[in-house]
Amino acid sequence: MRSANNRLAVAALGVLALTAGLTGCGGSLEERGGSTGDPSGTGGKGAVVVGSAGFTESRVLAELYAGVLADAGYRTSIRTVENRELYAPSLESGEIDVVPEYAATLAEFLNAKANGPKAAQEKPVASSDVTATVAALEKLAAPRGLKVLPAGDAVDQNAFAVTREFAAEHQLKSLSDLGRSKIKVKIAAGDECTVRPFCAPGLKSVYGIDVAGVDPKGVGTPQAKQAVKDGAAQLVLTTTTDATLDAFGLVLLEDDRKLQNADNVLPVVNARDAGSPGVADALNKITKSLSTADLVELNRKVDAERAKPADVAKAYLEEKGLVGG
Repeated sequence: MRSANNRLAVAALGVLALTAGLTGCGGSLEERGGSTGDPSGTGGKGAVVVGSAGFTESRVLAELYAGVLADAGYRTSIRTVENRELYAPSLESGEIDVVPEYAATLAEFLNAKANGPKAAQEKPVASSDVTATVAALEKLAAPRGLKVLPAGDAVDQNAFAVTREFAAEHQLKSLSDLGRSKIKVKIAAGDECTVRPFCAPGLKSVYGIDVAGVDPKGVGTPQAKQAVKDGAAQLVLTTTTDATLDAFGLVLLEDDRKLQNADNVLPVVNARDAGSPGVADALNKITKSLSTADLVELNRKVDAERAKPADVAKAYLEEKGLVGG
């Protein structure tokens, strides 16, 4: 099971259980030194600290960000902080300059910070509309000294999968198809799925899916996917960038009525220290290039082939012509 589902648990189920330490120093790019990814020390535009959460996808994205920034002349280092509760304040203070983020998840995180812990449920700002979600995120981020850069097409959001055989037998391509089939399904997911609006309640209200129960084996865990493969459950909650579905003989059903929020990938920077056009231009290269399918393949190479995130990122940047030009 790829560790990117740690992020899914935060996004879909509101779980923030990871911890990590963080050290750093503030100051503008021109003022800062410290450890860098440029051992020659020849980068002429200052040092940029890229933040990474502890799961595969975030580590790969951080390496991609560091790669294009280094190619643009910045000295780069990567700092891993697994908990958004820790790295968000560090981004605001300038200890970290940029992090790869997810539009809807961060928008609701900041919504809760600004308007109370129940804001995401009582007055959510994120939706399936990426433009509206990013606009809401920008309004919440700006007072905290954060600059939200444009979102791309790559999206890592909740998704539901069935076996290939189940999909073929019942002619299923979308969640609407499943609802119309009137088949009773058990969902392999976290136990919170019974009450979360993007899980069982949403499947019932938006798609008319007959949910017979929830098998609490976790969000996208190997055990949850194995339960669907074995027929103990028919539907598993995972993510759109899950790189292990093929290994379990599973396929995603399209969220054609847009139940899930727009968790498109985007960079968020400290506006004071890293809000320059040069940083934005470099990072936008990644944003414009990345697709959801790219993320799946990058995750697969790390999790299935045991490649290093840095090597996977380097190969992608070179293949796409994003560095060395």
